[in-house]
Amino acid sequence: MTDGELIAQFESGELPAESFHHSDHVRLAFAYLTRFSPIEALNHFVEGLKRFAVRIGKSGLYHETITYAYFFLIHERMARMQDLKWEEFERRNADLFDWKPGILGRYYRDATLKSGLARRVFVFPDQCVSSDREHPSG
Repeated sequence: MTDGELIAQFESGELPAESFHHSDHVRLAFAYLTRFSPIEALNHFVEGLKRFAVRIGKSGLYHETITYAYFFLIHERMARMQDLKWEEFERRNADLFDWKPGILGRYYRDATLKSGLARRVFVFPDQCVSSDREHPSG
């Protein structure tokens, strides 16, 4: 499926809930970021995720801090790697695809991500990232 097809199926509500997993969220964010400015892409992504959660009867599923944090990690990696196609981006950023435990454990305490506040609004990271660990993009 192309990025355009993924976006179209997601926005039209045709994307089956059972086949939309964490890795698909990463790809969708990547697809939006290749088509729109970061703020426009974020708006499309967030509004689409909220509609998707309502459509599948799980409106409480949306989590703002996790959504924003992953979105901006993806954006940063894309900026560092410049003009990579999806397959190469995916290959070089395997750490973005681990859901649990995931990369956000480097930035957030577990209690923070489980909080109601983090679910409702973006909460800044509250855990230091070790400087001796480099991410895959260098």
